[in-house]
Amino acid sequence: MPSGALLFQSIILGLLLGGLYALLAAGLTLYFGIMRVVMIAHSAFLILAAYLAWWSHTRLGIDPLLSMIATVPLFFACGVLLQRLLLARLRPATLTMMSVLLTFSIAVVVEGLLGYLFTGTQRRIQLDYSSASFGIFGARVAVVKLIAFALAAVALLTLYLLMKKTTFGWALRATIQHRDAARLVGIETERVAGYGFGLGLATAAVGGTALALDTTIYPSLHWHWIGPLMAIIVVGGLGSVPGAAMAAMVLGMLQSLLQIPLGTTWAQTIFYLALFATLAFRPQGFFGGRLAQRF
Repeated sequence: MPSGALLFQSIILGLLLGGLYALLAAGLTLYFGIMRVVMIAHSAFLILAAYLAWWSHTRLGIDPLLSMIATVPLFFACGVLLQRLLLARLRPATLTMMSVLLTFSIAVVVEGLLGYLFTGTQRRIQLDYSSASFGIFGARVAVVKLIAFALAAVALLTLYLLMKKTTFGWALRATIQHRDAARLVGIETERVAGYGFGLGLATAAVGGTALALDTTIYPSLHWHWIGPLMAIIVVGGLGSVPGAAMAAMVLGMLQSLLQIPLGTTWAQTIFYLALFATLAFRPQGFFGGRLAQRF
């Protein structure tokens, strides 16, 4: 049996990890909710954002957090262009299937560019506060993990307020709930879809920066992330941002607790077990439903 201190430490780490997972999965949920697109390349853009944070720090001396001033609008613009120039051209009847193939190709291209520009050498950002930590009731919390969680909280709160309190947010929610009905009441769904994709990729800029603070990065790292992130949005209910956030917190907590008896590698199987259970017993997701209606 784990000691009380170790259990508490795992709970704290699980909460921090779950918050980061929620941010990383938010974009995937938006893509699917808007156009039923399975965006395989999302995790590749996460790693691209991590590399840009590393490059800005090592080459320009800019703190990774400040680099988001440039990367967030850049990724937003890339998302808009990606939707309008490529995804919008796919036929609705085969959109989901073809989006998998198209975004898989984009992921391979992004990985190839990263390998060409930065080589396959593993990179890690070394900051003045990289090894800093503080105690809380006997547990140690790394400052970089807390910063990553704070970034996730701010980004998700901003996304929530944008969706709930702005005209664009109402239009985006209407497009997610029923695209044809939204078009009938005068919403320019194609424009909204483009901006929605930009918003999803902007979350990747924030998530990739948060990831770079405490993770060793290399070009093919995105393949490690796509499975867990897909599991989160399926468990949370496809198209439900609140559901994905709840699933991320639960799975992050379970992963952290399972690391005590199973170790880091085997603890990650919780994502695939949860995915199997969802598809077998509740295909609509365990956390969608009422949470989605509140969003």
